[in-house]
Amino acid sequence: MRNDKHAALYCRVSTDAQFEEGYSVEAQREMLTAYCVSRGIEHYEHYIDGGYSGSNIDRPELSRMVSDIKNGLVSHVVVYKLDRLSRSQKDTLYLIEDVLIPNGVSFVSLNENMDTSTPIGRAMLGIMSAFAQLERETIRERTRMGMKERIKSGLWRGGGKIPFGYDYDPEKGILVPNSDAPTVRLMYDLYLRGWSMMRIARYTGLKYERLAEQILKRRTNAGFIVYNGEEYRGKHEAIVSEKTYNDAMRLLDERSRGNLNPSKCLLAGLVVCGVCGAKMRYQKWGKSGYKIYCYSQDKGKPHLHRSENCDNCKIWADELENSVISDLFSMSAKISGGESPDTSADVSDLLSKQADKLTKKLKNLYNLYGETADEALTETISSVRAELESVKKRISTIEEEAKDGEAARERLKKLDTAEEAWEYMTQEEKQNVLRSCIERIVVTYDRTDIYYKMLTDGGG
Repeated sequence: MRNDKHAALYCRVSTDAQFEEGYSVEAQREMLTAYCVSRGIEHYEHYIDGGYSGSNIDRPELSRMVSDIKNGLVSHVVVYKLDRLSRSQKDTLYLIEDVLIPNGVSFVSLNENMDTSTPIGRAMLGIMSAFAQLERETIRERTRMGMKERIKSGLWRGGGKIPFGYDYDPEKGILVPNSDAPTVRLMYDLYLRGWSMMRIARYTGLKYERLAEQILKRRTNAGFIVYNGEEYRGKHEAIVSEKTYNDAMRLLDERSRGNLNPSKCLLAGLVVCGVCGAKMRYQKWGKSGYKIYCYSQDKGKPHLHRSENCDNCKIWADELENSVISDLFSMSAKISGGESPDTSADVSDLLSKQADKLTKKLKNLYNLYGETADEALTETISSVRAELESVKKRISTIEEEAKDGEAARERLKKLDTAEEAWEYMTQEEKQNVLRSCIERIVVTYDRTDIYYKMLTDGGG
């Protein structure tokens, strides 16, 4: 390795057209050598890339020159014209600012009369940098505007990280649920049933608890696209409903606010404000315990507000929980003790026989009309058809009520068992019992209405 530094004379041609005067390798060599002689530079070396484009810096002799610069062997880099080094302003600035200047190497371009060892040369470099920065910012702004318009139209931003549970369809420009989508739905279901993030992560095979939380928080799952803090309705299919997503976020907020222990939130997600209709949340209340109050009164959650003027009262959580549990088991005992015989099957049989008779009558009328084409029969046919449809609807309603009744009886059986084992159950098990039986709990000042899934009206 030589101890003295040398000037690096760089030449480049890419096509035969550039062998014209001033562009051929030989012409460039002569002018660069003459420059060194005129300046008294004795040590110089030529670096020649023949047949290489200036659109990138992936060139063998350029790479060798950069290596020599970093090894401290070069004092100057001299080119005939700036575009011989690179046709990309970005690459040119990179080579000058990130390779040459940090290693104490001056840059000279004969055609542009640029020499970074002089004040004027450095000023020219500054102007080049300013224009390059302007160009980058202009491109970035155009890209950002185009991206925003794309997202506003409901299309995915394209490329990048695809949310878990989706694939990207580049032809349609939208997200498409994949084989992991059922796992995402299950995660919301488990979380709303009281499971912890760690337990969900382990159950679904996720490596970290934090991943489970990140997946649940993504608005994409509910059919939205978030870009630069703004939210837009996407054209992709939602994995979960907006209600499911919002319920999960409320529960997440309740668990995280004030280090709230999720095991304390026995009625989380069930309590609704009777004044404004918003959900109600748990809040640590000093050393005395927890209170439940309306989300519309929570200044930190404006998106969950239903009314800015809600004046519903704050109630002690343990008092409401005890009241609900007492009412639940009391209601179960009343229904179980006074259960009336199920007559729906008898009514359904009678209606089915009536439907059969009407069907036969309608068939006879059609046959008669086909033989005589008497227009007077048209009104009778319409009347019988309407009566038959009415009977069929009544049969369908009774069948649905019978199914609901069976489901209610199953819940009551579970309740009988749950009441006996209540004091031995975990908080999570208690929450599951309550959620299986209660549709919602409406608190209106000092009044509480409990709406059960096995009943059509509420009590409280």
